[in-house]
Amino acid sequence: MCKEWNTFVEEKAAPAKAGAVKMRKETKAVILSSVAAEEDERELTGIKELDRVLGGGIVPGSLVLVGGDPGIGKSTLLLQVCQRMSDKKKNILYISGEESLKQIKMRANRMGDFSDSLYLLCETNLDIIRDIIQDQKPDMVVIDSIQTMYDENVASAPGSVSQVRESTNVFMQLAKGLGISIFIVGHVTKEGTVAGPRVLEHMVDTVLYFEGDRHASYRILRGVKNRFGSTNEIGVFEMGEKGLIEVENPSEYMLSGRPECASGSVVACAIEGTRPMLLEIQALVCRSNFGMPRRTAAGLDYNRVNLLMAVLEKRLGLPLSNYDAYVNIAGGIRMNEPATDLGIVMSIVSSYKNKPVSGNTIVFGEVGLSGEVRAVTMPEQRVAEAKKLGFQTCIIPEVSMKTVGKPEGIEVIGVKTVNQAMHLL
Repeated sequence: MCKEWNTFVEEKAAPAKAGAVKMRKETKAVILSSVAAEEDERELTGIKELDRVLGGGIVPGSLVLVGGDPGIGKSTLLLQVCQRMSDKKKNILYISGEESLKQIKMRANRMGDFSDSLYLLCETNLDIIRDIIQDQKPDMVVIDSIQTMYDENVASAPGSVSQVRESTNVFMQLAKGLGISIFIVGHVTKEGTVAGPRVLEHMVDTVLYFEGDRHASYRILRGVKNRFGSTNEIGVFEMGEKGLIEVENPSEYMLSGRPECASGSVVACAIEGTRPMLLEIQALVCRSNFGMPRRTAAGLDYNRVNLLMAVLEKRLGLPLSNYDAYVNIAGGIRMNEPATDLGIVMSIVSSYKNKPVSGNTIVFGEVGLSGEVRAVTMPEQRVAEAKKLGFQTCIIPEVSMKTVGKPEGIEVIGVKTVNQAMHLL
């Protein structure tokens, strides 16, 4: 402490550990043209939604961080991955620092049978874990969770910044040095980010986040960082009695229970990676009883909703400044793609005028500040998804008509402005 005697403490530098894994056998610069450009061999997990988010499967030697709220299903998903991989005769090591062997066994019993190539270990000491991994050399390791691991040479409590950084560094060396795929479970803060230092996300190869309310049945797995694939893909799961179930058609799942002939309900189409998803956007506009109207947006950007309402008031002359507005994406999914702008606008107009939009109509397009409807990416895939689900009319930007053409089985109408779309609907 400052202004006190004998407060300096000597700390000796820890010697290098004999069991440390060398990441490279030799240090030598190579010519770029001499590097083989072959793609990494990926191992399929047997869960298509997870393989999609990972970019096509697990890359050997990769370090994957899985984050999410408590009870969202992180451990359940990884245990299901262990089940599928062990069925392929892969040696899997599941290391838990939070649960006992009996607790893991109880959760595994609900999922079904497991092969004998899955090994369980309840340990938090990093030195012991490193020795076991080096001896067994499994094909895949699951660490649940990184906040429970500790290194005796680091003078801080488990879960601290120093412990998390040191533990992740050890697992990174093991993954790269031995070619082992390692999955790490990470706790999240109240803001929804992975607890610990930000460098943790920089060290790993892939960062996956579980989204959704843990009390709801659906789960969304989103890739935030991926060195081996796209970060725009998402995987949709449903929580069941035997674990997480894949939702192969998210559009049909999100539109289930849609009301008929209800004002303020419009179906829009958004793109996540290469997957088109149909969403029901609901709006409720009612006269405000106070001097300051309320604005609420669930699943959408709050500022974007306010901006679109200002466009309606300025370009269409709707007196929305005296009305409360509540806008929501049914199903609880979050979407910030600009293509949902036209759906938001039409749902607000429908609720304000109390006139329902036809249930066989789908809209998508970006809305500008001048009230124009601008083009969006991949319009032909959006129209094809709407046609597959039985929609008869599709309102799209006028500039996208050349790309879409005139597909059979669905009427495609192009609009230039919000005012034109409002009169059509």
